[in-house]
Order: sequence, then C-alpha cells, then structure tokens
Amino acid sequence: MAHLAVLTGAWLVLATQSALAAQKEAPLSMRCAEFAGAVLPPELIALPTAGAQIESASMVGATAPGNQQGGEYCRITGRVKALKPTTPDIRFDLNLPRHWNGRALQVGGGGYNGVVVSGTGVMPFSPDRAPLAQGYATFGDDSGHVGDSSLAVFGLVDEAVTNFGYAHLKKTHDAALALIARAYGRPPQRMYFAGGSTGGREGYTVMQRFPDDYDGVIANSPALNFSGVRLIGVKVGQAEYATPGGFIPPLLLERVYQRTLAVCDRLDGAADGIVSDVAACRAHETEIVDSLRCAGSALSRDECLTDAQLATLMVLRDGLSLPYRLAWDVSGYHGYNVFQGTHLNGSLGLGHQAQRLAVPKFFANGYLFAQGDGYLRYFVARDADFDSLRFDPQHPGKYRAQLVALSQTIGAMNPDLARYMARGGKLITLQGLADEVISPNQTIAYREALVDRYGVDEVDRFMRLYMVPGFQHGSGAFVPSVDLLGALDRWVTRGASPETLIATDIAAATNGRSRPLCRYPLFPRYVGKGNVNLASSFVCAEP
Repeated sequence: MAHLAVLTGAWLVLATQSALAAQKEAPLSMRCAEFAGAVLPPELIALPTAGAQIESASMVGATAPGNQQGGEYCRITGRVKALKPTTPDIRFDLNLPRHWNGRALQVGGGGYNGVVVSGTGVMPFSPDRAPLAQGYATFGDDSGHVGDSSLAVFGLVDEAVTNFGYAHLKKTHDAALALIARAYGRPPQRMYFAGGSTGGREGYTVMQRFPDDYDGVIANSPALNFSGVRLIGVKVGQAEYATPGGFIPPLLLERVYQRTLAVCDRLDGAADGIVSDVAACRAHETEIVDSLRCAGSALSRDECLTDAQLATLMVLRDGLSLPYRLAWDVSGYHGYNVFQGTHLNGSLGLGHQAQRLAVPKFFANGYLFAQGDGYLRYFVARDADFDSLRFDPQHPGKYRAQLVALSQTIGAMNPDLARYMARGGKLITLQGLADEVISPNQTIAYREALVDRYGVDEVDRFMRLYMVPGFQHGSGAFVPSVDLLGALDRWVTRGASPETLIATDIAAATNGRSRPLCRYPLFPRYVGKGNVNLASSFVCAEP
C-alpha cells in the first residue's frame, strides 16, 4: 500500500468496496507504520488550522512493557498546527485497537490542561478495564499548550485561549476521525466524549458547540461556569489573605468537618461517615455554625472560629453574586456545601499556611485561590505582576469586557442543547455533593436551567445527573467506581436508559463498600436493617 503522504477528505465518507477490501486484506499491524509522517490538510478540519502532522505511528504489542490494555493497538501521535507561529500546536494521541468495536471515545483533560491525554488508561472512577481494552478507538490532546495543569501563562496568547476554551476539541476530533476512517475503512458508528472537571466542562462544550459530532457524553464534576469559579476563588483568597484574621488553620478546618459529621451523618439513617441527606443537614446549619463560633464560648481559639474565619467560610457557602452579566446571562457562581460534609482540609481545599506566596500554590494557599489568581494574571489582566488581592470581581472596571468575553469562550453555560437533544444525544453527569473545587450547586443549577427551558420530561430523555454523597473532587468519604461508559453505550445503542446505578467505594479507608447512585434529586437512605456496607441496604429517597 502506498505511503500516506496526504490524507484527503474522501476518507470522511464511506470507502469504496475495493478500498474496504484492501483494508481487510492488510492487517492493522501492517498499516499502522504507514501513518508516520502523514499530513492532514486544513480542509479536513472544520475550524481554521494549518493542517495536522503525524509524528509517530507504531504498534504496541499485547505483551509490551506498560501495555495493560490486554490487546495490541496502533499508537499514533501528532499535532494540529496553529495558524500563528507564536501559538503552540495542539498535540494529540490516538489509539487504534486491533480488535475494534466500531466506536470512538474522546477523553477530556483537567485543570488548565497542558499535558497530552493519552487515552490508554482506565477512566477515572470506573472499573479496571480501560476503554481501549474494550475495543474503543481512543484519543485526547493537550488543549493547545504545554505545561502542568496549574499553569495559566498561555492565557496571554489569544489563539491558545480559544483552543483551550473549545477549539481544540473540534480540531482534534476532526483529525482523529479522518485517521480512524483511514485505518479501518469506515468512520466510527458511535462517537463518545468523557471527562471530569475541565474535562467535564469540555463535555458540555461539545454538546453546546458541536452537537452533530457526538452520540453520548460523560461529563463529571464539570467546571461549567469557568469565570465564575475562578472569581470566587479570588474572593476566597481575599478573605483568607487580605482580611485580618481571615485565615483558617487546617486544624480548625478539620473541626468544621467533624462537627458537620457529628450533626448530619445519621440523618440518612446510617452512621457511615457520609452526609447523604444534604437538604436535612442544611436545616441544621445555624446550629452547626453557632457551635463553632468563638463568641460566648469557653473554647480556646484553637478550638473555635472567630467571626473573620467564619466569614471566610461564608464566602464559599454564599457563592458569588455579580451586578453585571457574563455570557448567557450568568450573574455569579453558586455556593458550596461548606457545612454539609465538605472537607476543606485536603490538598484541594483552602490554604495550609497563613502567608500568601507571591505566586499562590495549591497546597500552601488553596486550590481555588491559586487557580483564580493565575486566571486574573494571565487571562484577564494579562500581567504577570497583577495583584489579585486588590481586584474587585463585583466591580472589575476596565477588565469587565475581558471577563465577559472569556466567559463566552470558556464558560460552557449555554443552555441551548436543542440540536444535541433532537439528534438523540445522551448525557451522564456524576457530581460529588461534597466537591470542594466545583460547586455541586452550580451543576444542579445548570440542570434546573435546562428543565426551565425544555421541561423535566425532555431533560430526562437525554440526561442523567447523579449527585454522590461524600464524594469530593477525586477524593472524599466515598469515592465511587461505576461503569458509566457501559451505561452510556447501552443507552445510546439499545435505548436502555440508566436509572439507579450501583457504585463501589474505592476510598482507601472504606474500599469495597457499595452504595446506590441515585438520580437527582434522590439520595441513598438506609432502610434501618441490613449490612450498612451494602447498597442493597439503601433506597433512593426524596430529600
């Protein structure tokens, strides 16, 4: 077979009978190396690019070191070329299994991305068998810049910001689709997307912007209102580091968490270290706060919280309200379940040291503040020396237009999913009720906006939302493992809509126990008898 110097648009449609026959005669192991050095012209990619270049292509043997997928596959690496020489390319990986199931899965990134998503591993919070091992062609990218997920410096480059916001998803999708069609002689029968956090935002982005490209999406803990979550991070940092006495030592954050458990753990009928009935717990919030307050208390200051420290927590609880509108009429960011079982003393919680670093770091100064600070420096002010502690999100002045523009590019808050729904696209979102990074109430609010727009019956035809008690942003008192990809595929291909799912806890301390994952707004309530570590001892109840 001739070397694939250039792939043309003909490979985006079904191949001729002779071409199909040629594909069947030549095994993937022979065709794989031919992709190395291939060029994809710009017309194969719907958004403006300078085309794509394949850098390497080689078979990975079933017994090759590091291959835990249980099968042979062709690994292709490449880059989608940027329009401007000062803009980084979009680096991507594509994995083509020898035994293909006819489906493709695009995998999202995390944080500010910057690292190529290989697509070879097990999906987060899913059973051990990776999609590639199940026969999926998988692919992912770095969103168009290089660096770890905490770096926001690329915000200085317009084309890189657009790529990060949405364009990398389409550009990588189109390049991968052309290569998959060329490798197998036909395009995928089903195209799925899966991701969490930033990858969750990306999942909502592809439904909103590219609804014709995907049959199903898994979008967990989605960073939907990206500008909003970054601005509330700045407000929290200001409460901790620009307000006298606002910093809360880790021991006091632990006390807050333990107090919420003491009051709310048993409200679901089981003493299991999980606050499941968040609504009932919220009714006890005043009691919890009063018991933590130093005023009128005989407790020493290392056992109670001052008014300034409680005010810091209230910034998180109350969320952010803006006197102006971001894109899609967004006017703020919803608050967190601070007093309903959210642990703020972990690696993604609030700050662990009382002094603010010149460039805030996740553990030292808190994840939300560090990420928000970087967003203001590089995306909004575009000034590496900008002081986020002196910025007023409610009155951004000359930066307001940039904030609004960024919320349009990155925000993923457009409630218009009519095209995706009409095509029969499906969505599964799993979100922790104790998430300390992405407010669970923001995720709920987006679903409620869909219900207001389309009605609950229409939303239920295409969406499943599972709010998970005790689950934080990748950790928590309960960390669910559940086969969401299998549930999505059965829904798309067989019409078997998922209802209650059973999740196994993979948290180190409680590994192996199970709980039902209840469709929102239901939550798991203990029936009063039976093994508390078994899902069968719980029912999905109304709050």
